[in-house]
Amino acid sequence: MMRAWILPMLFVLSGSAIATGLTSRGSPGTAAALLLAFLALAGVNSPLIFPRSICVQEARRRSAVDGRPVVFWRPGCKYCIRLRLQLGRSARQLHWVNIWRDPAGAAAVRATNDGNETVPTVVVAGRPHTNPDPGWVREQLSPSA
Repeated sequence: MMRAWILPMLFVLSGSAIATGLTSRGSPGTAAALLLAFLALAGVNSPLIFPRSICVQEARRRSAVDGRPVVFWRPGCKYCIRLRLQLGRSARQLHWVNIWRDPAGAAAVRATNDGNETVPTVVVAGRPHTNPDPGWVREQLSPSA
């Protein structure tokens, strides 16, 4: 759990330190703009923008019941962020597995991607797809889901 917050906290701390230095040098406007940029980076990389993650076993069980895809992701991954943002509200229809919080999920991704933890890996109807186009993922969602 704590590992997912490391990158966002680094952005907040770095932005605060830089903003403090700029403010002390007489550039409060620049300091505020940079602090806002660092806070935005922290927000985008935080686990808060992703739907709640579940373990791989639970994701597979739920997917077998409702047919919804399973997305393996990790905080800080720009491709995961792109997928999440481009899916918008429909992202809640997917089952999300944070591979940094679930060792079994990380192992499943490595088994699919030649030993690499390449994310996002989206499993649709039992078939894995590494870094698929967000539009394609949206098409895989049933209208009733």
